[in-house]
Amino acid sequence: MVDTALFESYKTRILDNCRKVILGKDDIILHVLECFLCSGHILLEDVPGTGKTMLLRSFARSVGGDFRRIQFTPDLLPSDLTGINFYNMKTTEFEFRPGPLFTQIILADEINRATPRTQASMLEAMEERQITIDGVTYPMREPFMVMATENPLESFGTFALPEAQIDRFFMRLQMGYMAREQELEVIARKPAAAIVSQLKAVVTDEETQELKKQVAEVRVSEDVGEYLMDIIEESRNDRSSAGISTRGGIALYSAAQAHAALNGRDYVIPEDIRDLAVPVLAHRIGGSSMSAEAGEKRVRQILEKVRIPLEEL
Repeated sequence: MVDTALFESYKTRILDNCRKVILGKDDIILHVLECFLCSGHILLEDVPGTGKTMLLRSFARSVGGDFRRIQFTPDLLPSDLTGINFYNMKTTEFEFRPGPLFTQIILADEINRATPRTQASMLEAMEERQITIDGVTYPMREPFMVMATENPLESFGTFALPEAQIDRFFMRLQMGYMAREQELEVIARKPAAAIVSQLKAVVTDEETQELKKQVAEVRVSEDVGEYLMDIIEESRNDRSSAGISTRGGIALYSAAQAHAALNGRDYVIPEDIRDLAVPVLAHRIGGSSMSAEAGEKRVRQILEKVRIPLEEL
């Protein structure tokens, strides 16, 4: 049974806490929350100085758990993330020293500055929630979430994300600039970093795990499921761009369930699918060969073309 009151309370606490740092971006915060409840990962793409890092820091503080920020640079090696086996001269044995990926919430800052080899070292952790080193597999702690930032304008010293890794990001979001009044308020107050450092967790791990279970119980009618599949199949009819993968369809299905629950419903409606189609599908439809704007435009064209199921009275 879906406890809509618990979802509402959980959402309100997260929003109120994040609003202390980020103003006027409730929709983005809710998308991050939807991703978190679906055990997905976020790619936050926008120009510098729009609050990407502060948003992710404030969200991580709000949900609690271990948090680490990794600054991605071209000289970062895979072992710098996953860890290494080193020889302990005192014990005369090899010991495993875990890397920063072994935490619950990771802020991968400027992820596109790392080399493809280093980026690829995160694939197993992001998809299977485990890391294999020298033939030994180590499970990740739950909840586990990668929140990555990327500057889409600057190409010098950056490496495009592999399409396999792009597909593993549950959503790609863009912050955008604040309204004039909100921006002036942010400029005039004390630094955001000081506010973030004072934030406390407002939800518990037990609540998070319970809501994650309940998300899967949100009902999706046959008509809504067929509508989702119509969108997926329509994306594959254009041979000039890559279609949506099955992983993308699963992500949209789960995201719609979380979106419905956070809006006080135990069932999904077509509007849930439409609201989430762009953030969930746009980065998957063309991979690294299509710009963010082109991907969003293509998804919106598909939404206009596919017939919306009407409620049977």
